[in-house]
Amino acid sequence: MTEIQPNLPNPDEETATELLVKLRQKQGTWVEWGQAIAYLQKNGYNPQDIFEATGFEPIQQNQVIVGSQVYNSMEKCGSSSATLAYYSTKSSDVLYELRGLTQEDRATTADLTYQYKLDADVVRDIAKAVKDYSWFPTLPEGFSKHPGDAIAYQSWKYAKQKSDLSERSRLIAKGLRFAHSETARKQLEQLLMDFSVTAKVAPPILPFYRLEIDEDLPRILPVVGELPLTSQELKAVPFITEIQPFRIVKFAGEQAWVALPGWKVLLNAEDPVVVIGNSDIFPNPHQNKVEPIMIVIDRAQREWDISNYFVFENGDSIDFQWFETAPAIPLLGKMIVLVRPKKVLDEEYTKDAWQIDE
Repeated sequence: MTEIQPNLPNPDEETATELLVKLRQKQGTWVEWGQAIAYLQKNGYNPQDIFEATGFEPIQQNQVIVGSQVYNSMEKCGSSSATLAYYSTKSSDVLYELRGLTQEDRATTADLTYQYKLDADVVRDIAKAVKDYSWFPTLPEGFSKHPGDAIAYQSWKYAKQKSDLSERSRLIAKGLRFAHSETARKQLEQLLMDFSVTAKVAPPILPFYRLEIDEDLPRILPVVGELPLTSQELKAVPFITEIQPFRIVKFAGEQAWVALPGWKVLLNAEDPVVVIGNSDIFPNPHQNKVEPIMIVIDRAQREWDISNYFVFENGDSIDFQWFETAPAIPLLGKMIVLVRPKKVLDEEYTKDAWQIDE
């Protein structure tokens, strides 16, 4: 397979046209499609342009791009030739689910998914088990590094927390199906004789705050300086546009600020920073809708404890996780506050002062 080089600075029109034709006619394998789309996107073609020219929807583009990256890492890290041959022509959705794993874990887990011919829904859960397992500083007793033992450990752990015998048996059977080492199998088989139940450790309550009143949303103003000032100095201050729903302000350059109330948890923070996300990145069974949230991180607090969520590097981006035990990865900070936007029933209505006064 000829790999398309994705980092050329400016593709000539002939190259781009050739790739678009190949994509439109579905020439080559899906791995080559992913490489071609990645090449085009990195050289100025947006997903909508590619969709209109080839019929690949943006969500499909993302899947084959990420899947092809996973495939390339499998080649580098020694997946079996049978696994590589199998995935070179099908199941980009399966490899897409392995994107959060290390390159080595991608290769070994792909071998396992090929061995059992698993679909994407099952692989999604397996990838999470392997990812969680990789955070252990030392391997659990009786379990090896193999991804099959990672699934076996997860099944063993969950089975120990179940008092319902049918559910417990289902989890033990799942663990025995994937267990790679004999010692892992023995750990699971012991549960067939030991019916004691281990209490499940609950994750900490998420520290959500909601902005409730207008005074909770301060107005941020730029400071021109101290008098005397010239008209040019006055004019030099850039116009500030507020970004809703949190009234974040941003101007020249990449700097932006947002003001929050003086909650004690914020006053006690040593090095707080804010990132913006959506509420569905955190588990919340009572969540009625997805809404934007501000996530406040104290970068000074990098020591693990069981009572908090932490931020860490997950591939090329940061991620948030509650760790039941101390992880084997460096932590970048502790999540201290989640801020929901103020609820407004009729934003346009409240802009008219006469309506409010009445």
